[in-house]
Parts: sequence; structure tokens; C-alpha cells
Amino acid sequence: MFAETLPGFVNTASLRVAGGLGTIPRIVAENEEIYRGTLPVAAAMGRIDAIYRPFHDALEALLVRTRDQFGLAILVDCHSMPSSVRALPGGRRPDIVLGDRYGTSASSRFVAMATTHLAEIGFDVARNKPYAGGFITEHYGQPGQGLHAIQVEINRGLYADESTFTPHHGFSRLKEQLLRFVERFAADVAAECGARPAAAE
Repeated sequence: MFAETLPGFVNTASLRVAGGLGTIPRIVAENEEIYRGTLPVAAAMGRIDAIYRPFHDALEALLVRTRDQFGLAILVDCHSMPSSVRALPGGRRPDIVLGDRYGTSASSRFVAMATTHLAEIGFDVARNKPYAGGFITEHYGQPGQGLHAIQVEINRGLYADESTFTPHHGFSRLKEQLLRFVERFAADVAAECGARPAAAE
């Protein structure tokens, strides 16, 4: 992937890196190569310094500030997945997959609330399969410290033409449904936490 040898401190041994899904991915989820050629190492390091590190510094500060103000913080990490996502038993392909790293990145109570509200709105919801969460949920989900992270994978077929990546008639409907979900979820979290207000960021 790179034109020169990577510095010694770079982790090249992880399974995600080997699969092309490192900090700077080589492929998209459908195993399609992103780049036509190799990248200069300096360009990659420049992206990490200019984009990756500032993003994570800001995200961590926001989560800690929210937790300190409200007693907890919930990070909802949204992604899209192809409609051809690997089928679950019975051939089911869910609309939404909630990932909590198999119960380690968020309170099971909060994940149950999210599942219930999404199902009530009309979505077919799965949990942790085929997506349990990645770096964001693993790194920031620390329920024992009042920091919860839930990954939300949304089936692209609900809102876009996947061959052209352009929104279709379902986009507006999905936007309204997700707004309803966030409002209900935030209200339930606040009620669950009692007198001290809670926030979902």
C-alpha cells in the first residue's frame, strides 16, 4: 500500500491491518481497492497528524466533558452497510445492526432501549452480527467510567441507490425515523438516570 518502508512504530501485525482496514484503509467494505497505486508514507503520516489525531482528541474531550456534566455520555457511532450484508440465520438481512462489542462497550440496558425503540419504529434490528463494533466502540466504550459507545450500522438500501451512492425516496423517511429514535432514546436514558439529566451525543 505504501511507496516506502513504514516506520518501526507502525502496527502492521493486526488482523484489521492485514485485512486492509487499518487507520488508513486500503479497501472499502466490499473488498474494493481504494487506491490505484501506492501512497507516500509522508502523505499518510500527514493525514494522521492533520485529521485523525485532532478528530480523536476532540471526540475524547467532548465525551469526557459530557460525562462530567451529566453523569454519563453515550456515543452513537453511525455507519452504513451494504444491503447485501451477510445474511443471518434464516436468510435475514437486518435494516440496522447495533454493535456493543458483545456487551462490553455500553450498558446492556441502553442497548436494549435502543433496540426496542428502533423495532417499534419498524426496523428489523440485529445485535453484534455481523458488526459488533470497531475501534471507536472498543476505545471509547468504558461503561464502568460512565462512557458508553454503541455502533449503529444502517442498511444503505433504505436510503440510497447503492450503485450510484445517491439518495432515493427513502432518505427523507429514514431521516424522520432516526430523529424520532434519538428523541425517544434520549428521553428514556434521562428517565433511567433519575434526577440527574443525561445526554446522548
